[in-house]
Amino acid sequence: MDLLVVGGGPAGLATALHAARAGLDVAVWERCAGTVDKACGEGLMPGAVAALAALGVHPQGHDLRGIRYVAGPRRVDAGFRAGPGRGVRRTALHSALREAVLAAGVPVEQRTARRVEQDEDGVVVDGTRAGHLVAADGLHSPIRQALGLHRSHRAHRRYGLRRHYALAPWSDHVEVHWARDAEAYVTPVADGLVGVAVLTAGRGPYDGHLAAFPALRERLSGAGAAGPVRGAGPLRQRSSARTAGRVLLVGDAAGYVDALTGEGVALALAQAPAAVRAVVSGDPAAYERDWRRITRRYRWLTHALLRATRVPPVRAALVPAAQRLPWLFSAAVDALARPAGA
Repeated sequence: MDLLVVGGGPAGLATALHAARAGLDVAVWERCAGTVDKACGEGLMPGAVAALAALGVHPQGHDLRGIRYVAGPRRVDAGFRAGPGRGVRRTALHSALREAVLAAGVPVEQRTARRVEQDEDGVVVDGTRAGHLVAADGLHSPIRQALGLHRSHRAHRRYGLRRHYALAPWSDHVEVHWARDAEAYVTPVADGLVGVAVLTAGRGPYDGHLAAFPALRERLSGAGAAGPVRGAGPLRQRSSARTAGRVLLVGDAAGYVDALTGEGVALALAQAPAAVRAVVSGDPAAYERDWRRITRRYRWLTHALLRATRVPPVRAALVPAAQRLPWLFSAAVDALARPAGA
């Protein structure tokens, strides 16, 4: 086998699709059976939609025309200049990618990777040998930790909680509602379904966090919850490197700053072909350079926005400033909409 991918989420499945297209003998291991749901905002930026289309993957969802910031009665919109994004249920995205991988003849096995060893010729995972290993095993990647690449980060921990509501979308924008200590992301994902994700440094139940957004809570009050609350975090994950010998980290496993800018899937879709190119060329170190280039804008913008919004006066002034400087807000949204690394 040329490549083993551990992790059957969007990052791992996209990697497997690119590997199959490159003529590699590839297999995917995923510890969970079937379609997996996880807490995420579910808004795909236009760059992510284009990357999926290039793979022949067109998940069903709801077109997104831009981003709207909301703080009490204040609001400001910016449209996507590069074409629409798409609100897509995480399960729909996973299912579409999994079907494409299976159609490409790539085996997907329900297996957990427990022991990773490597030598000059390849990697051995629980007795299975492959030329290279891509670890796409998520935010809290066991492989990243086993390889000694994980770096702890205790300051300013943030968490995400998401619930769906059976409610017709009232906008074709992703709405970001700002409160003193949290943000709520409203994403239309189907004609009769919206997802509401809350990001916060505080711990507590979902409804308690939603109370910080009284106008949004009122709008949702007549709608039924369509499924359970799902959570994720701490969101900030650091990695000292993205490669270790013949092992490459892709997606959230490679490190993550925050979901504030909504670029997680777009980044994974850009990292996947870069990892495959490095495997094909026999130069895993090239992936480290590509990863830094692909994620540079995301890391800079997300760190800057996080630092600024930790200061209460700056946080309170964010939406009013965007109203006064709509060209600057539009430029920021346009940057987010472009393909990662472009």
